[in-house]
Amino acid sequence: MKITELSPLVKRLTAGNASVFTGPGTNTYIVGKENFTVIDPGPAIEEHIKDIVKVCGEDISQILVTHTHPDHSPGAKLLHQRTAAPVMGMYAKYPKHQDRTFKPNKELSEGDEIKEVDHTLIAIHTPGHASNHICFFLEEEKMLFTGDHIMEGSTVVISPPDGNMREYIDSLEKLKALGIETIAPGHGETMRDANAVVDWIVSHRMFREKKVVDAITELNRCTIDELLPKVYDDVGSHLHGIAKSSLEAHLIKLIEEEKVTKDKDIYIWG
Repeated sequence: MKITELSPLVKRLTAGNASVFTGPGTNTYIVGKENFTVIDPGPAIEEHIKDIVKVCGEDISQILVTHTHPDHSPGAKLLHQRTAAPVMGMYAKYPKHQDRTFKPNKELSEGDEIKEVDHTLIAIHTPGHASNHICFFLEEEKMLFTGDHIMEGSTVVISPPDGNMREYIDSLEKLKALGIETIAPGHGETMRDANAVVDWIVSHRMFREKKVVDAITELNRCTIDELLPKVYDDVGSHLHGIAKSSLEAHLIKLIEEEKVTKDKDIYIWG
């Protein structure tokens, strides 16, 4: 078990589920000095749950879940069974690809506060990657736990219908008003200069969207499979299957903005 102490209030454990989707694995954060809040207990890996309990003992006050994708929330049920700590999070609008074991003791909403003696976390609803995605802002250290809303070293997949590109961009912009000093992502290392990180992600998404627009303008009428190699010509073809979901999300955004129309499987500019 490797424990990384990020600050006097925050420790990080990483689950053993490294992959192309999860990078080095899902980060679990333990907040507090005595009464602990656990954020994202990760997948249902017994060894990882045991490690969390070793760090916290019986002093877990609550278990918070950023969203219910299978690499973030299934461990909540196991941890709840061991400690009786209440699980808090939000249900997704669409059940496909979600953790069906997730049953929160309390469903969170925008602005909810989780208060302990030495820390306060504020729930920030950030739909986009998932309809039920929540970031948690640690007031004492101006640290934001971002789940999959922001990851280190990679952009996130936006997979419709639960993922929504327009909501994702809006949710990113919303974070800039918080005064974040440190981003603690669900995958990868912490990041500083939070607003610059947000600006880069938005800029990258707009760069990709311009490529979508340019490709549709050139082809005029096309399928998503005809667009894919043009829009993601800078990405290895082995990743095109993953990229296709985000491409669809861009197309839905452009349709919502009345810039693109769709006739069955054909996308048309204008």
